[in-house]
Amino acid sequence: MRRRLISAESVEAVVDAPGLRVPDRNDPTIERFFGRYSLDDDRVLRVAVNTTASPWRIVTVFFDHRMRGRL
Repeated sequence: MRRRLISAESVEAVVDAPGLRVPDRNDPTIERFFGRYSLDDDRVLRVAVNTTASPWRIVTVFFDHRMRGRL
């Protein structure tokens, strides 16, 4: 997250109120959360979360360029 300059607050915001939430195709324990990075930006933040862990565990975070402009 630090290398990509993604704030923890942005990640939490996407997990708390995703624009889209879908299961991972390869791992049934992972769900993908998608959300706009900011209101004036069309970049989409993708957060993969292990939702079977307690508390939930964030696995990966990155900008998903394929989802740009779709949310």
